[in-house]
Amino acid sequence: MGLFHHESSDEANAYEQVQNSTHKAELSHELIAAAASYEAAKAYEKHCEKNGKPDSHAKAKELIAAFTGAFIDHIVETKGLDFIDKQKAHRDAKKNAEDALEGSGEY
Repeated sequence: MGLFHHESSDEANAYEQVQNSTHKAELSHELIAAAASYEAAKAYEKHCEKNGKPDSHAKAKELIAAFTGAFIDHIVETKGLDFIDKQKAHRDAKKNAEDALEGSGEY
């Protein structure tokens, strides 16, 4: 099992909603954070399939942070978001993804 139940999780639903959004007013930082957490989980699992699991929990957390950050920066650039919401989304997404990593039992 992955970090999130991909098809049925709140994060998966948020991901679909963010990807299909056309206007920034529709996007809250909570929604973007959930979508970023989902995207980070997918990217992390793909990374692990290709490269194996990271050597340490700290390295896994670094990867999760990088994956969430990349997604949020992309959404901010393409959909628009103010600085404060961007920072909140970064913080919340990192926490969500790290919590999922902790709950996965991998480390």
